[in-house]
Amino acid sequence: MGAVKDGEEMMLKKRNEELEEALKESKQREEKMKSELRRAWERLRVAEEAEERLCSQLGELEAEAVNHARDCHVRILSLMNELSQAHNHLHLHPVTN
Repeated sequence: MGAVKDGEEMMLKKRNEELEEALKESKQREEKMKSELRRAWERLRVAEEAEERLCSQLGELEAEAVNHARDCHVRILSLMNELSQAHNHLHLHPVTN
């Protein structure tokens, strides 16, 4: 009976060691995953900040483009007016040689 008990104790001890090793490996995997998650979270934060800056810059560029288009439109209207006046002047006062 003592030999059986010793055998069972050895099996339980061995099984306990295996479980402890599995737990240790599991904790190591968990820590690795936590570390990877923290790095991914940081990359996401950086990407979100970059997206916000880009959106802000895009908004500024759009505003500049609208202002530039308005300035160009005003300049075109002015040139059209000058051209019209020159055309009218030529019709009223034809150049003779």
